[in-house]
Amino acid sequence: MFTSQQGIFYFLTHPFLYPLLRARLLPCFLLSLFVLATLFFWTYIPQVALLAVFHGTTGAWINGTILVLGEASAIIALLFEAFFVDETQVDIFDSVLVEKQHEDLVRASRPVLDFEVETDPLRRLDKPIKPAVYGPFSLRQTIEFIAFLPLNLIPWVGVPLFIFLVGRRAGPLLQWRYFQLREFDRKERNDFIKHYRTSYTMFGIIALILQLVPVMSMLFLLTTAAGSAILASNLERQRKHSVDAVADEPQYADDPV
Repeated sequence: MFTSQQGIFYFLTHPFLYPLLRARLLPCFLLSLFVLATLFFWTYIPQVALLAVFHGTTGAWINGTILVLGEASAIIALLFEAFFVDETQVDIFDSVLVEKQHEDLVRASRPVLDFEVETDPLRRLDKPIKPAVYGPFSLRQTIEFIAFLPLNLIPWVGVPLFIFLVGRRAGPLLQWRYFQLREFDRKERNDFIKHYRTSYTMFGIIALILQLVPVMSMLFLLTTAAGSAILASNLERQRKHSVDAVADEPQYADDPV
């Protein structure tokens, strides 16, 4: 199971996250519904008409639906950030890391209460003492998203190629909070992304596909934050295991005669 899907299961099975969902559920649902209704009413038919030139009638209806859903997901994500929900995603990400016993990593950005004082991972979090960003706005990603839209005009392979390219770019951005906690500079971040490129690409693709689900896209922005934290936890365990393995290796020393 990919970590994006694990995020959904994790969110549903860990009640300490429910308060964050309840606080945003109705506004998120109404905003998603409004964006989808507006785009389908005003842009769906014109885009289907354009796509029909390249895909034929049947393909145009299908690809037009995917295209409008993709546009809606981008708008919803921007509105999501504009309504200060990025803070909610940070809290989800950090609380999942705390639940998975990575308090030392989270403490680089915010105080965390000891388990003996408070057992609820979310309540253990204090306010951040450093800038805390889950997914920063990326002008480059926005430009690339617009530039990749014409790929949907290519019959058969256009839509999968669009999803792959956009998802490949989105994956690392969904791990920005982890990079922030690790205090990576640009070179370290790029090297790390290059090393785990396949994992980040798959994570980004699944996250993007979830964003295409009508009305549920804002909910999946929250569950994806949980999935991103699970991915970060897995990477942290791999890193610590590698460090411990190196530390346990016997040190070579010359045996003087």
